[in-house]
Amino acid sequence: MNDLAPLLTPEGRALLDEVRGTAPADELAVATRLRRDHPAPLVSAALAQARLRQRAVAKFGAEDAHRMFFTPNGVEQSTRASVAAYRAARLKELGVTSVADLCCGIGGDAIALARAGIRVLAVDRDPATAATARANADALGLGGLIEVREADVTQVDTSGHDAVFVDPARRGGRGRIFDPEAYSPPLSWAVAAARTARVAALKIAPGVPHEAVPADAEAEWISDHGDVKEAVLWFGTEPGAVRATLLPGPRALRGAGLPDPQVRPLGRYLYEPDGAVIRAHLVADVAAEVDGGLLDATIAYVTADTLRPTPYATAYEITDQLPFNVKKLKALLRERGVGVLTVKKRGSAVEPEELRRKVKPQGPNAATVFLTRVAGAPTMLIGAPAAV
Repeated sequence: MNDLAPLLTPEGRALLDEVRGTAPADELAVATRLRRDHPAPLVSAALAQARLRQRAVAKFGAEDAHRMFFTPNGVEQSTRASVAAYRAARLKELGVTSVADLCCGIGGDAIALARAGIRVLAVDRDPATAATARANADALGLGGLIEVREADVTQVDTSGHDAVFVDPARRGGRGRIFDPEAYSPPLSWAVAAARTARVAALKIAPGVPHEAVPADAEAEWISDHGDVKEAVLWFGTEPGAVRATLLPGPRALRGAGLPDPQVRPLGRYLYEPDGAVIRAHLVADVAAEVDGGLLDATIAYVTADTLRPTPYATAYEITDQLPFNVKKLKALLRERGVGVLTVKKRGSAVEPEELRRKVKPQGPNAATVFLTRVAGAPTMLIGAPAAV
């Protein structure tokens, strides 16, 4: 897998086309058949690449994924195409024409930038990763806009580019790295590099402490279809600004610096803010938008008496509020014929699957139960998505 060259030959490309869509259960039979006419290492590499392409469809879409090349880490760590396209569009709107993409990985962001018409210098120190990025640029017809360089990013001169994009490695031998100074390269180096450019964007983990955000940076949290993907520190835009961006859209909620919402009794509606809103600490902005308050000072659920649809939170109409009690919940669900049960939790140690097993929902109806706290007390709220 460290040498893509055999897969880039006519024989390798033909094999990749032949093994496309091979199911795991069929791999042994397919490998046995193909090894009669092709070298065993090439067959193994083609099948391994086919597996990676299948995994990559979720991030890149079928059309691109089955033309691109991947490494195991590349599939895991690369930016989702929709997020990369949004960031490239924002850089384009900022007047950027060239970007130094440092720690480029397999080239996902470089591809999005090039498709936006931006010239890219893509740099990665790992030989196999850089080779994969180069193969991807060529496979998608973007080689004229993307120069891939195998180098230590800390030694690269970025002065010839309008913008810098840095995506430090946030995984080590023991899994995810949570300390920004343990990134590779460290966040402090990335921030210093960002300050040398007119515009810069640093991709970081969404769980980054807010106190780690530099005062001269804009902090943005991005979700895609409700799933929080990343945080980005922007330089050269709006220093001190905080925003939550929801894809598709994009829809951007810019923080107004509001104080924490007041705690109030449960109203008819419960609003569940998008994860990017929560990570950006903008729950107060959603509460103000729907004229609501918090159920509990430490829980990011907003409640209100009226339904005011907002793209930044999902609204539920609440029918019941009960102290936490599995037997009572089971009896209530049985009485209402609930067989499709969605369990959400915030501030509760109970696992949704564990609760679902205990209540054994049966019947034609559906309901949502929230396991949470109301003014500090463990509580169950039963309801359904609000009709808009």
